[in-house]
Amino acid sequence: MIRPVATVDVSPKLPPELKRLLDVAYNLHWAWDPDAVTLFRRLDTDIWIKTNYNPVWLLGLVNQETLEAAVKDNAFMAHFKQVVDSFDAYMQSENTWYRRHYDAFNQPNIAYFSMEFGLTTCFQNYSGGLGVLSGDHLKSASDLGLPLVGVGLLYQEGYFQQYLNQDGYQQESYPLNDYSNLPIRPVYKANGERLVITVPCASKTLHAWVWKVDVGRVSLYLLDANHPNNADDLRNLTDRLYGGDRRTRIRQEILLGIGGVRLLKALDIPFNVVHMNEGHSAFSALERTRMFMEENPGFTFQEAQNILATSSVYTIHTPVPAGLERFGYDLIDEHLPWLWKALGLTRDQFHDLGREQMGGYDLFSLPVMALKMSTATNAVSQLHGVVSRRMWQSMFKEVPEAEVPIEAVTNGVHVQTWVSQEIMNLYDRYLNPSWRLDTSNEQIWQDIERIPDTELWRVHERRRARLVAFTRTRLRKQLVRRGASQAEIENAEEVLNPEALSIGFARRFATYKRANLLFRDPERLSRLVNNPDFPIQFIFAGKAHPHDHPGKEFIREIVHYSRMPEFRHAIVFLENYDMTIARYLVQGVDIWLNNPRRPQEASGTSGMKVIYNGGLNLSVLDGWWDEAYEPELGWAIGSGEMYTPEEQELQDFIESQALYNLLEQDVVPLFYDRRRDNTPTRWVQKMKTSMQKLSAFFSSDRMVIEYAERYYMPSKNRFESLTGGNIEQGREFADWLINVHKAWPKVEVREVKISSEHVEVGDDFQVDAVVSLGDLTPSDVLVQLYVGSLDTDGNLINGSAITMSPTKQAGSVYTFTAEMRYHQTGASGISVRVLPNHVNLPNPILTGLIRWATKK
Repeated sequence: MIRPVATVDVSPKLPPELKRLLDVAYNLHWAWDPDAVTLFRRLDTDIWIKTNYNPVWLLGLVNQETLEAAVKDNAFMAHFKQVVDSFDAYMQSENTWYRRHYDAFNQPNIAYFSMEFGLTTCFQNYSGGLGVLSGDHLKSASDLGLPLVGVGLLYQEGYFQQYLNQDGYQQESYPLNDYSNLPIRPVYKANGERLVITVPCASKTLHAWVWKVDVGRVSLYLLDANHPNNADDLRNLTDRLYGGDRRTRIRQEILLGIGGVRLLKALDIPFNVVHMNEGHSAFSALERTRMFMEENPGFTFQEAQNILATSSVYTIHTPVPAGLERFGYDLIDEHLPWLWKALGLTRDQFHDLGREQMGGYDLFSLPVMALKMSTATNAVSQLHGVVSRRMWQSMFKEVPEAEVPIEAVTNGVHVQTWVSQEIMNLYDRYLNPSWRLDTSNEQIWQDIERIPDTELWRVHERRRARLVAFTRTRLRKQLVRRGASQAEIENAEEVLNPEALSIGFARRFATYKRANLLFRDPERLSRLVNNPDFPIQFIFAGKAHPHDHPGKEFIREIVHYSRMPEFRHAIVFLENYDMTIARYLVQGVDIWLNNPRRPQEASGTSGMKVIYNGGLNLSVLDGWWDEAYEPELGWAIGSGEMYTPEEQELQDFIESQALYNLLEQDVVPLFYDRRRDNTPTRWVQKMKTSMQKLSAFFSSDRMVIEYAERYYMPSKNRFESLTGGNIEQGREFADWLINVHKAWPKVEVREVKISSEHVEVGDDFQVDAVVSLGDLTPSDVLVQLYVGSLDTDGNLINGSAITMSPTKQAGSVYTFTAEMRYHQTGASGISVRVLPNHVNLPNPILTGLIRWATKK
């Protein structure tokens, strides 16, 4: 192997008149600006496709004659000016949601950490839903003008590229990302040198380059370990997303969390809110604490933790315990002694930050640590919130499940990224023009009713026909590469029917998502797809994790069915699922199928994307669909039943039958119920109702606004109040919380007195609680009357809390009183509890301190 003695970066040479094309190409705003995409494609369509829709590489490949001709083409130059003017107007606009509701900002103050970011097809820095969600989060933050900065890792090989062997079994390849031809740029220091971040890693020092991606108004910074000063085991650290063993994984997460915080510090970005998107970046909380202690000598770890936790947001993404990030203590001891020493902790104290009991043994859990280091934690759908509260209740002993401090912000999607150009044109024609700027406005979407049924349907039919054409082209290429027979390759030109009911299923091929549920009864499926009057067809896509052999078997099974004579015209599996395939699918299918085992789907977002394109959802009541479903919007498989692991075979049978029944009795008849002009009026009404009722809520604009209003801004305000004008305010709060922990053993509810054991509906009812507070005062605590119904064992359930007020004092013993009124009959349970209380405490339950009255 020959090593070069020097490297040279070669950049495109553009005519002076086209220099601004580089500004547009290097800002991923073009990824959701169809006019910009059309402009680049206009230069050379073949190169645009060859480069995987990459404008930076296109500008490097297109020949000089083409560029010179473009300058002389008045139509092209007019289009160019329109794109540049639109880009400048977007970047310079002061009419953003954030500016209208809050204020201008000089630098970002919200740091958003994620292991992966899916922004556009040509930039393969994501594996699936988590990354695409992160990308949509950044895009909406840009549209809304939010002071947010993204932090992640840059992967030389990204996630794997999928191809199938002749037996239909998934194989993986790892082509290199050529950074010089991607819309990313290296970051330099003021003296012109490349910025390098260093992080202790076991006995070595890890060096990482820094790269910047412009995403509209938002900057995304990525760390790259391919640095010449690193030993090979560290230099290869960011080769692959989710690759390698547990040692590789913990090192990646150390680089993301600790290196990410150091990166922001090196760039002088004064972030005061950290959003950890999943537990991968949990080490950021510890490095942030270490830096705070270094900058504020004299603060203990506990004091710093109490202050910084008030501005840390943690989003949970998995409802499956096996999917959580945990490490053995050997890896913790190998990599992090320097950190626990810097934090002033012992080895055991450090281990306790992430200790999770696993039944007979324990591991260091990043989610556990993230929960302890944050005061705002959320799931990604309402059902996922219920599952997560149950899953983590063990961390909050004596807290009713419904009050476990994990809320929910339901995911959303970036509308302009996923909606087709043709549908955009309809929206421009019939909706308020502000739909592009205000996708979370419910009123705007009511004008969907103004779109004529025939016009909406014809646009949708064109998108379906385009999906079929795209699928045939892709399938032919797959077969040629796989060495298929000439007859099979020629048959690819005839698969699918542009006018048939088309159903899409595309996602990660984890077994719980049950991609093969449709094939439980092949004979019944054959009757469905071979009905000459009412044809139906299915397009599948998705990757299984390289080590998920059962998931790979699901792919192989589907491919085998797709080759059978009775199915090959109506069932297709597309290789190498990416954002391009996703866009064709969500923009062209009539139905999006989703049938996971409830409640293992945290949210899912692919089904949301079809809403804006007129597609309908047919899904198990799991994830986002559980809260979205109404009969006039789509179809539900089952009624939200829950099954035990031992009942999985029965569950698959029951729900596959339910799926066939829905297709045969509801979906197919409705789709083919046509007027004389061949418009399925009742189907189109379902499309419109879905678009009207769901579009505003499932937009990522609504999602990011919700994060901003519920978490970012309150966290920012708390942090500034604790550290801004006088750091001693922060110390006072931190020490108050430490003292409350010390004093808590003396807190006791000594007696609860009720005015009567029998009351009538409408009567006033008084409760007095005699509480010993020890060294605390009433201002330090929240004493609550807790009232609810009783279960069959006499336990209090479905409770609600009423604040009690101090009315008497005898030394450290206080009487607290509350009045209430019953509005319905039946047995009711009563208790009293005491919680800490402070103006800077977001949720007292997060302290882990709670004292209940006990029956004497």
